[in-house]
Amino acid sequence: MERRTRIVVGVDGSEHSHRALEWAIREAARWGATVTVLHAWRFGVSPTDPNAAEATREIGRAAQHLVDHEVAFACEAGIDAAGVVVFDGAARALTDAAADADLLVVGSHGRGAVAATILGSVSQACVRHARCPVVVVPDTAAVTVDGTDQRTVSAGR
Repeated sequence: MERRTRIVVGVDGSEHSHRALEWAIREAARWGATVTVLHAWRFGVSPTDPNAAEATREIGRAAQHLVDHEVAFACEAGIDAAGVVVFDGAARALTDAAADADLLVVGSHGRGAVAATILGSVSQACVRHARCPVVVVPDTAAVTVDGTDQRTVSAGR
């Protein structure tokens, strides 16, 4: 049995990540690929800490709701999609999930060099560490040339 192409896309509830999901859906339709929708979150304490149990449950439920919503969006577009919620840093969770994927897609918040240096950049970390090609869908308006979406910047190993 031949392995199907798999695209991993990171979502965080922002418009940036939804645009990345839309891009991944278009590519999945072209390739006949499956899509794994991943949301990673990290809380200041261990998710098993009894003092943070209620907050952890609430955040976990919200994260699962987000992923379920985005998976339903992909499925409505006719794409075979699955969702994953991970308690970890976003860059590590995405690169780990994409270790055996054909493509990793992330959105860019476009905060600029200073903010990215202070806050870190998930997209930059993914480009540096992913074992598969990475597409970063930037926070810019689409520029269409001959019907081609020009928002995407691609990099990979």
